[in-house]
Amino acid sequence: MPDFVNRSEELSRLRALYESDDAELAVIYGRRRLGKTALVKQSLDQYDDAVVYQAKQKTSALQLQQFIDAAAESYSGVTRIREDWEEILRYLAEQNAIIVLDEFPYLVEQDESLPSVLQAMFDYELDESAATFILVGSSISMMEEAALLGNSPLYGRSSLKLDIRQLPFDAAMEFFDDTYSVDEQVLTWGVFGGVPYYLEEVSPDSTLAENIQQTILSRHGTLHDEPDYVLRMELTEPTRYFSILEAIAGGSTSRNEIAGTTGIDYNQLSKYLNRLSRLRLVDQHVPITEQKERSKRSRYRIRDPFFRFWFHFVYGTSEQYDEFGGDAYDVLIKPEMANFVSRSFEELCCSALRSLYPEYTITKTGQWWYGEHEIDVVGLTAGETLIAGECKFQQSPLGYDALSKLERHVDELRWTPNDGSSRVEKYALFSRNGFKQSVREAAAERENLRLFSVEDIVTALSS
Repeated sequence: MPDFVNRSEELSRLRALYESDDAELAVIYGRRRLGKTALVKQSLDQYDDAVVYQAKQKTSALQLQQFIDAAAESYSGVTRIREDWEEILRYLAEQNAIIVLDEFPYLVEQDESLPSVLQAMFDYELDESAATFILVGSSISMMEEAALLGNSPLYGRSSLKLDIRQLPFDAAMEFFDDTYSVDEQVLTWGVFGGVPYYLEEVSPDSTLAENIQQTILSRHGTLHDEPDYVLRMELTEPTRYFSILEAIAGGSTSRNEIAGTTGIDYNQLSKYLNRLSRLRLVDQHVPITEQKERSKRSRYRIRDPFFRFWFHFVYGTSEQYDEFGGDAYDVLIKPEMANFVSRSFEELCCSALRSLYPEYTITKTGQWWYGEHEIDVVGLTAGETLIAGECKFQQSPLGYDALSKLERHVDELRWTPNDGSSRVEKYALFSRNGFKQSVREAAAERENLRLFSVEDIVTALSS
């Protein structure tokens, strides 16, 4: 298992700050488990004198004393400074130190003046300093209040803002050292996604079924209660959010459906959905030809595959898995796995589209739907070409009926090239288990039809 993967751009930008001759401020944020702390530590691998302090939920006096202890390891003179945040930070800035305040929101909880102290330092005191301050936080709302929103004390002072998100598919698969087949990689991605902490819990020496059983389904599994923990750390009234996520995972994806399933008033739903969107847990998804602000056909979806899996299979059903014990995966999960992972497979096919069609400038990828019509993969190009695809992540080969259905749906898709010319339609079929003879014959005869396997997708995403 690799010690550290991806994030090369983020590392480069952080190290550029460390080498700057000016005082710099970096703000690193993103929900828990995404590897923010590991990123900062990796960026500092050649800087032995950096002051790294990871805050805990303790009193302000304890936090300050522990910060001083951490700073004294490289700057012993700090012990002679009056025990006051402003005085201590000013002293370290005079030493041109690199100062990391990890879990910054815990510090602000105990001392609300801290963002304003830093603001005053950057506004009036650091002209001669080459110090770098790095603020790291998992509570997105508190990081916004302290440093990111227009009315926050540190707004406009940061040289670098890093919004840390999940790893892309190719980087996530580095955790498995090529031990998983391409099929197993897609299945693993469909369950664990690109969160480093979750991927670290997956053993490449065990099957996917064994990993799911041991880490998620078992009451003592390391990830058994993970979404519950993450949401309760971030949200003050988690019950309604749990209900919304359960509803979406169960197939209630429009606002009306979510309101009906949860019993939450339709007009109140916006604030909860917006909060989940800010946490990068839920997406407002619209047909590719429409704008989010204007579309009346929005669907909401859970962005994180692991959260989607947990709310679909695990939430509220722990006792059921206890009853089946070691057979729980085979009995309760396996029959639904292919259908469940289909959503993730469609997203991967969309992500691979530009690599699969390098001859076109694809400006936008996504899905499209209208009434009973739906297209899994759509690529809009800068020219006259429209690419449309159907995905099947099933055990049987894809048949000609899938192509016929795709062509019927494309007839209903309203899109015209920017120059007003007639569009040219290209068709793509994506299948987990190959294609029937009729489909292969059609692809051999037609220039506008291509067939792609799971291996093609994985290869394209790794290129």
